[in-house]
Amino acid sequence: MPEAIIITPVKDSIQTTGLTIEAISKAKGDFEYYVFNDFSQPETKRFLEGEKEKHGFQLVHLEEITNTPSPNYKLVLEISQSIALKKKCPLIIVESDVVIKENTVTELLDILKKNPVPGLVGAITVDKSGNYNFPYTFEKKKNNRILDTSHSLSFCCTLISPELLQNFDFKNLSQNKDWFDVFISRQSKKLGFKNYLAKGIEVLHLPHSSRPWKHLKYKRPLLYYFKKVFYKRDRI
Repeated sequence: MPEAIIITPVKDSIQTTGLTIEAISKAKGDFEYYVFNDFSQPETKRFLEGEKEKHGFQLVHLEEITNTPSPNYKLVLEISQSIALKKKCPLIIVESDVVIKENTVTELLDILKKNPVPGLVGAITVDKSGNYNFPYTFEKKKNNRILDTSHSLSFCCTLISPELLQNFDFKNLSQNKDWFDVFISRQSKKLGFKNYLAKGIEVLHLPHSSRPWKHLKYKRPLLYYFKKVFYKRDRI
């Protein structure tokens, strides 16, 4: 059995997706890697097929499973949970705008083993200059601490423990939301687990590469929230 299942949901953004896949292919650890193509453009599909041949991961085209338009994060989580439970191992989400390091996977697994009642273990995100960036800008001081945090953990690069997977069925997630990191973080705490933010495990985050409209949140916030509400985008 592998030590972990790693997944990457993909919606276009070939450049950053390529960086994500390349980094995971070089990572240490005994894991199985699944890439979920969520109705990307034909160019992206061809790219992923080529990367699959090169790196040997499992590629799932959601268009072959569902007619529901992207985003299909709930379905990805449901499938991934089922795989992880069968393999009796944790699930690690690495999103397609995140570049991990060689030891990221083994370090996350080490925290899982050494800390009490873990629900989620998240690596902290940094920009190209090494500064903490979205979604962890609330952390102001650089250090290597492992925090038992009350903040929600983003799924940029986060491990979900086998115990949490066993105690909360992702089929119960709301059909009316697009993203679930905040809800699952809160559910983990409600079930008595601890959520750990590992400040000593830094991963490069290139935010919103597959959803460039979200950059409006920082440049033109009024337009961002108009589109979010009017078009029912980014439901958390």
